[in-house]
Amino acid sequence: TEMFVKWWEAPDRGAAILNYIVEQVPHIYCLEAEPQPAEEEQRVQERILHPLECFLFGEDPRVGLEKLEHRNSGSSSQLCGRVFKEGETVYSCRDCAIDPTCVLCMDCFQNSVHKGHRYKMHGSSGGGFCDCGDLEAWKTGPCCSQHDPGTSVAMETVRLELLERAQILFQVLLQYFTDLMVWEEEDELPEEMKNGSEDTYYCVLYNDEQHSYDHVIYTLQRAISCDHNEAHTHTALIDKEGRRAVRRGTQRSCQQAKDLIRSTAEQITQQPLRVEILHSALMARQTFALRLGPWFQQIIGYSVGFRQVFCQVALEASADGDKPCLISTLMLHDSRLYKGARKVIHEMIFCSLLMETEYKRQFAMKFTEHYKQLQKDFISDDHERNISVTALSVQIFTVPTLARQLIEEGSVIKVIIDTVMEMLREHLDSNQRFHFQGYNSDKFFRVQVIFHDLRYILISRPAVWTEQLRGKFLEGFSVFLGLLNCMQGMEEVKRQFGQHIEVEPEWEAGFSIQIQLRHILSMFQDWCSSDERVLLLAFQECHRALLRCTNQPFHSEPTDSYMCKHILHSRPYKVSQEPVSIHLPISRLLAGLYVLLCQTGAVTYLPDFVDPHLDFCAFAEHSLRCVVLVAQVAAEMWRRNGLSLVSQVYYYQDVKCRDEMFDKDAIMLQIAASKMDPNHFIMLVLLRFELFEVFNGNCSSKDQDLLKQWNRLTEEMLYLLIIIIGERYVPGISIVTKEDVTMREVIHLLCIEPMAHSSLVKGLPENESHETGLESVISKVATFKKPGVSGHGLYELKKECLKEFNPFFYHYTKSQHSKAEDAQKKRRAQEGLDKALRPPVPPPFFPAFSNIVWLLSCDVFIHVLRRVLQRAVEERSSLWSEAMIQRALHLLGQALIEEKTQLEASNVEEVTFDFSHKARSTSIFQNGKCVQDRKRKAEAAKLHRQKIMAQMSAMQKNFIETHKMLYDNVPESGGQGESSTSMERRVAVGPQQGVCPADWEALTCILCQEEQEVQAQAPAMVLTACVQRSTVLTQYRGRTLSTKESSYPLFMPPDLAVGTHTGSCGHVMHATCWQKYFEAVQNTTRNRLHAEMIIDLENGEYMCPLCKSLCNTVVPLIPMQLNKLNYESAELVGQVLTLPRWIQIVLARIKGLRAAQEEETGFFEDGQTDFRSILSFGVQPPPKYSSSITDMLVVCATTVHRVGLQTAPNEVCPHVPVMTWNTCAYTIQATDNMLQEEGKALFGSLQNRQLAGLKAVVQFSAVQRLKIFSSLSLHLALLPLPNAEETPSILEIDYFHFLVGLVLSIPALYQEENVDLQPSAISTAYNHLHLVHLVTMAHILQVLLSSQEEEEEARAAAALYSTLSQHIEGVTGSMIAERVKRGVLPFLRCAALFFNCLTGVPPPEELSSTSSESLLPYLCSYLALPCNLFQLFQDHRDTVTPLIQRWCGNGAISKVLKGEMSTVRYPRNRNRLINLPEDYSILLNQASHFKCPKSSDDERKHPTLCLFCGTMLCSQSPCCQVQLDGEEVGACTAHAATCGAGVGMFLRVRECEIVLMASRTRGSTYPAPYLDDYGETDPQLGRGNPLHLCPERYRKLHQLWQQHCILEEIARSLEVHNVMFAFEWQML
Repeated sequence: TEMFVKWWEAPDRGAAILNYIVEQVPHIYCLEAEPQPAEEEQRVQERILHPLECFLFGEDPRVGLEKLEHRNSGSSSQLCGRVFKEGETVYSCRDCAIDPTCVLCMDCFQNSVHKGHRYKMHGSSGGGFCDCGDLEAWKTGPCCSQHDPGTSVAMETVRLELLERAQILFQVLLQYFTDLMVWEEEDELPEEMKNGSEDTYYCVLYNDEQHSYDHVIYTLQRAISCDHNEAHTHTALIDKEGRRAVRRGTQRSCQQAKDLIRSTAEQITQQPLRVEILHSALMARQTFALRLGPWFQQIIGYSVGFRQVFCQVALEASADGDKPCLISTLMLHDSRLYKGARKVIHEMIFCSLLMETEYKRQFAMKFTEHYKQLQKDFISDDHERNISVTALSVQIFTVPTLARQLIEEGSVIKVIIDTVMEMLREHLDSNQRFHFQGYNSDKFFRVQVIFHDLRYILISRPAVWTEQLRGKFLEGFSVFLGLLNCMQGMEEVKRQFGQHIEVEPEWEAGFSIQIQLRHILSMFQDWCSSDERVLLLAFQECHRALLRCTNQPFHSEPTDSYMCKHILHSRPYKVSQEPVSIHLPISRLLAGLYVLLCQTGAVTYLPDFVDPHLDFCAFAEHSLRCVVLVAQVAAEMWRRNGLSLVSQVYYYQDVKCRDEMFDKDAIMLQIAASKMDPNHFIMLVLLRFELFEVFNGNCSSKDQDLLKQWNRLTEEMLYLLIIIIGERYVPGISIVTKEDVTMREVIHLLCIEPMAHSSLVKGLPENESHETGLESVISKVATFKKPGVSGHGLYELKKECLKEFNPFFYHYTKSQHSKAEDAQKKRRAQEGLDKALRPPVPPPFFPAFSNIVWLLSCDVFIHVLRRVLQRAVEERSSLWSEAMIQRALHLLGQALIEEKTQLEASNVEEVTFDFSHKARSTSIFQNGKCVQDRKRKAEAAKLHRQKIMAQMSAMQKNFIETHKMLYDNVPESGGQGESSTSMERRVAVGPQQGVCPADWEALTCILCQEEQEVQAQAPAMVLTACVQRSTVLTQYRGRTLSTKESSYPLFMPPDLAVGTHTGSCGHVMHATCWQKYFEAVQNTTRNRLHAEMIIDLENGEYMCPLCKSLCNTVVPLIPMQLNKLNYESAELVGQVLTLPRWIQIVLARIKGLRAAQEEETGFFEDGQTDFRSILSFGVQPPPKYSSSITDMLVVCATTVHRVGLQTAPNEVCPHVPVMTWNTCAYTIQATDNMLQEEGKALFGSLQNRQLAGLKAVVQFSAVQRLKIFSSLSLHLALLPLPNAEETPSILEIDYFHFLVGLVLSIPALYQEENVDLQPSAISTAYNHLHLVHLVTMAHILQVLLSSQEEEEEARAAAALYSTLSQHIEGVTGSMIAERVKRGVLPFLRCAALFFNCLTGVPPPEELSSTSSESLLPYLCSYLALPCNLFQLFQDHRDTVTPLIQRWCGNGAISKVLKGEMSTVRYPRNRNRLINLPEDYSILLNQASHFKCPKSSDDERKHPTLCLFCGTMLCSQSPCCQVQLDGEEVGACTAHAATCGAGVGMFLRVRECEIVLMASRTRGSTYPAPYLDDYGETDPQLGRGNPLHLCPERYRKLHQLWQQHCILEEIARSLEVHNVMFAFEWQML
């Protein structure tokens, strides 16, 4: 506090504060080599900023601030003013925004009325700000609910003393800030910096846009000898902040570093890097100055009064007069500053000057005053525009009132165009016309940006004109004409004869200027049309400018031409021999203004402004030449002029340019046609088309090429006449509105084919607000068809609009014309209309243009038509073409319609339009008939041919019918006798097991097409298959399998965290064919570009040769062992081999084997009797397989082991078979899960390929033999010994995996030392029966134990129930029974699938129906279980009670019951993709509030949502990269490794696309399941329409995941989109 008192009392308060700061700063910043942001921030707050705030308030800032807020409660700022970061989502309203640059931030949008309007969303390029609260930006709803001023706009009051203090502070600090910002390296250090600190220097490296990241990293590693990571950190910060100190030390060491950096950089690219050496004192002060920026913003934010004082100080003229004000100094220095400093300054301008209307005006005047200099600096600067001060123009120029003022007081139109002219002056040639050969594209691009500013100024036309506005606008307009004058006739072309052009001339620059000018031209015309006087004066100016143009003049004297007794006196000009240009902006602008004169009626005053006898023929000359040039290019006369001319002609007629090029030329010709004698006009057209002599009959030729050329030119010439006479849809030429024009465009686009909304928008011209007017008309002319699961919604033309179709619509390209014609003929045939495509009835001309129709009845026109039709009659096909006749008949139709219209409108006597009379007298109609006759003959011949073909095919069918026996195959084999017995026994387990009807049928190899049976001794047949790790069934997301020895997956935990899934596409090959194919794939793929992106060769991947699914192994097909059971003997055995006896035998065998393994001496003593008993119930030798089958078994098993455990392949690992059983069980569980998810029946609803794959996997797993040890521990878990501690408890095992393991491993108990044995059919039957019974009972217990209720109520009920059951018999257990049934059902379903594939016994019919409720009894009967499952416990009570005791005696169980351990509930939860919000903007909102957990900065992030678990990740950002197996990977890859076992499905929120990932190197994008109202997806939010969730598409994604098809989808999409550039998926 003493401090601020001392300052206040000092004679020169400003100097006192400044001295203090100068003294303190070196003790705060740049004390160490590495900046310490946290400590520096703390020191600067304590030592400088806090004292400054004390000075401002004259007391403790907190107290002062409270007083201030108390006083000004209720007058918060009405403007939002939030500055956008790059990539932030912003919204604009198409209904209410004054122009598309008016945008809202996410929060304001969510609270505004615009949420229900037609809004658009897009990513900001950074640097704009939110326009909420700006009354001039919105037609309605300018404020959101947060910024609505309401009624109380109490003016805030700030004590004058505070304002005085603020002024002192701002004056000192802003001056200090400015001085340090504009500091140059070579400036002399001021005295106060020299004293004190020892001389330490910094070598500072600056950002530029020339050098890539890698260049800079490499340079830094070489120059300052740091490691890659350090260099990477430096580079990232240089790119973000704009500069970075890379070396601290003496001046000499910094100089060395500087030289090294520059020389190293120059070796790589020609440009050196910008490096400076700065004194540490200067560095400290600049760092502090940057810190002042945010502090200014904070203080300004306290009150409007402070903001106004700040603005005054910033705009105050300096004392010595000749220096600009502070803000101007900063603006003029902008291009020399680095990124960080620029951002601070721009944000300061945003939050101060642009938030106050009056100061915004003053700032705008300053900006306009320095405009030319700022743009010059921007052009030589190499930074992006969004961090240049010139980007502020959009904030100023788009405000309508400001734009008016700037035109009136700052002549801003003139300033902008002068700036452009100055930049482009170097491209003028000797004729003062532009010539862009060899221009610099980057610089040129920057010049084009200036045109945006002109567009902003003209965005809203004035409602009221003042004299001053008129004067200044017209001044700007005439300067604009000066720019157009340099374009009129530029880049002229001359036809090449003989040889092809050597160098393609430059054309793109001219057209890019034309595209920039397109809206500006229409806006100038729009402004002119709003005031009659301005319009007339503008026409006068434009007319004068055109008279001054000297482009492509005539070089010969006028001559006379004669045709049909008419004489035309004109100067000759041959487009095919003399130069011609496609750029005629002044002529076209004149045409546009003339039409506006007609539309507004001002044309009557025109004679007062220009010479009444205007020579329109001369004005139309250049437009006519241009049209002829296009026709000659179409006739292939300019082939030797190369592609540049073809491209120019394409753009001339393209939707991007046509409204200010081709359309205006057509209008110009219509103007000329309305003013000239019709005969003369057509003669002039014939002369320019170089067809005059051809139609006069004075020239003939045998040269086929020349005849073709004439035909083509005649077609184009007739087409031009169709356009001039028929194209009247221009407001001002006839009585139509803009809406009618759009409607006609849409009708003609939809005549080509039904189109999506986005295609329609692309096909329509946009106005300056990027609107096409489509929404207002589309519902009148078309019906919308919704899309299915893929594709997009389409609009189809309504039937009543078909009559509007004009086959010669002037905006059709060649291909569109023929497509539309075919489509319309087809549709007319469907609708039952005649096929003739008549000319539609056009709207009537305005009076000024009404003379055009006389072209249709003038002598020369009739003569031309007669000649064309006559040629067609005279049989010489080389003299005419069908297209020519079509056009001639179309013209004939136009003439008849015109005559009919005139006759209907008035008395017959008054009508002088006599086309039909003249046509009769010149026998045109007879010629027409002859043409018709010839066409009719051709049609008849065609019909005759079709009839004969139809007769032949009928005879053929007849023959097949009569000789049916030859064509029918041999009747289906397989007798009907056996089925009756097997039908009854639909049991798959135990002594009652039914018969397997048949094994694999004969299969055809997809590679060599040969058929073969599946037999044990035959060469192997294999199925393509893909083994992948999966978390589809997991109950705890984010857990992964650990691969430590101890937890080898003998027992699958019940949460199924990660399983191994084996899927197949069901295609069969010979093993040998597959091996050949696989080797070939390996060899060819190695040479492909980025093959590793599609196929991982190291891990044995390949694409299925038939369906291109991704596979990584093959499953050999194993024939089933058909065991015919002898039911009688089975029954006898069953009386002996009861469950207790079986348990006894098995345990004895296990004990014996364990003892044998541990080689204890007392091998046979106690259990000798029972050790071999297991063999006494029947054994048999195991089946022998051919060597190729055994090889394939090894291939498949090792793949499963390698993929499932993510280890190196190891054939001899004892766990190989266990993994095959696990994949067998998991695949069945996944299949059952999928069937339940889709509500399908358990049997009969799988496709054949899925069924074949499942059966093959089960049979293949069944053949895997085991080393004895694992099998023993499996069985011990089922039948625990009293003291066995190492076995897991019944709550820690998944019982279906367990069942599969037990069933498939029990044959291992039958092995003897020297003989290979396996159980016989009867033994197997009983083994299976007892195993199923035991495992089911254990699972029922598991369900009961794990379904402990959490709720109090349920606990109380259970307690009461147990008390009752002690005293009373027969209390119901129905609740428990129900729960058990529900919990056990999935296990039984999977077991049924398993035994069906294992034994092949067909299931009961009922299991093929869908309702899952009533399945239980049928499942039980199929698995030989009692229908009442609790019966099992009754039947085997004596055996089971001790087992239950042992099962439940495990320590883990008591933990679970006490609630110390969590457990899985049954039935398990089915996993689904997360729920997504219906409206996409909710997701964008979440993303905009997403903060990266690991970084504090506010740089742009790519928030990415995991669809499996709903985690939001920070993708593609170095802050969240982690090490995974020694490799840097991005957040998504790391997350997918734990969440999806390497597979991921993510939604990139800002890009609105799904990313599918599988393994690190592979991924692909997939359309997001969000559609706009027109049924289209919107990747990258390119169109920005509101988006809504499409449940069907989301369900499809869900199925993709559930069916394990993500890998396949990625491989397919990569195969389709040929990868040119490898994308680093692992960095996502």
